[in-house]
Amino acid sequence: MASPVLSNVYLDRLDQWIEHRLLPEYNLGRRRRPNPDYEAVENAIARAKRHGDRAEVRRLSLRRRQLPSQDPADPGYRRLRYVRYADDWLLGFAGPRHEAEEIKSKIAVFLRDELKLELSPSKTLITHAASQAARFLGYEIKAQHSDTKITRNRRAVNGAIGLFVPRDVIRQKSALYMSGGRPAQRGALLHDDDFTIVAKYQSEYAGLVQYYLLAQDVFRLGRLHWVMETSLLKTLAGKHRSTVGKMARKYRAITVTPAGPRKVLQVTIERDRGRKPLVTRFGGIPLRRVRTAVLTDQRPVMASAKRNELIHRLLAGRCELCEGTAGLEVHHIRKLADLDKPGRREKPPWMHLMAKRRRKTLVICRRCHEDIHAGRATTPYPK
Repeated sequence: MASPVLSNVYLDRLDQWIEHRLLPEYNLGRRRRPNPDYEAVENAIARAKRHGDRAEVRRLSLRRRQLPSQDPADPGYRRLRYVRYADDWLLGFAGPRHEAEEIKSKIAVFLRDELKLELSPSKTLITHAASQAARFLGYEIKAQHSDTKITRNRRAVNGAIGLFVPRDVIRQKSALYMSGGRPAQRGALLHDDDFTIVAKYQSEYAGLVQYYLLAQDVFRLGRLHWVMETSLLKTLAGKHRSTVGKMARKYRAITVTPAGPRKVLQVTIERDRGRKPLVTRFGGIPLRRVRTAVLTDQRPVMASAKRNELIHRLLAGRCELCEGTAGLEVHHIRKLADLDKPGRREKPPWMHLMAKRRRKTLVICRRCHEDIHAGRATTPYPK
């Protein structure tokens, strides 16, 4: 599909058909019936309590904790859920596999007959959520299982769907900063100043972390952090013909985050006329899941900018949209072609400015940055 907008227009008929035909057909029952095995253990616990047999109560309580309270094979209960983004879609189904195959076949027929589209067998997979992960928008999605995670005297995560960072994503992203299996310097950055080098690494790292903040195991990006930090230090050491240790001692700092203090690499540039210094850091992002994180539709990529130009624009000390002077940040886009996607509505002022300058970065204040990501109108840029 050319763009998410065109996908939404063309696949709206699929959405309507699934919502009004498939979902009513495959959503059955209000709740699962009680599990007979669970009820039997419950009754045994009640008898042990009446006889004052505490040891038996403890043994049976542990046994009960290993059983689902409801019957997972209840033939009178089914649940079907559907979500789509652009031309990627996902169905979650609580029911037998043969019915899942039936649903897949019905969708294939609808796409072929009504939309003239073919369902790709290699990309349209049926996975068992408890043992296999489904891929959707760069995340792995699977059911969780733990008999030891207890909340309010119940197993809190069993059967709950979780989002996870794919291991191969971490390997692939780490490989961009490695050579021969080890973190390596980036020769293309050796002619940039230290501020720009650190800012580029942070932009790339923060973009990836921000994308995976919904993951249960976002902490696994700690491996990528180490690889990127080592690559950054080697790049700085190569630029100054120094050592990694000396660069680490020179730029190591502590920054305060909502999750507590974090070690970072920090470059500071003092400015005249009493203005606050320019500060850029690598790291300082707590690798903890954020349930309310908002994802953008721009995948994180390796940042680039004309050498040393970005730092001069930052030193100017003004938002390039509203000319404000407080809290300056850098907005990145993946590529200039994204500014001219077909089907896009009238471009906002910030897009016009980036297209006019042929630059993938924009120095703006925090308010304008938040407006851009929220899709709100920004203050018109100066003529």
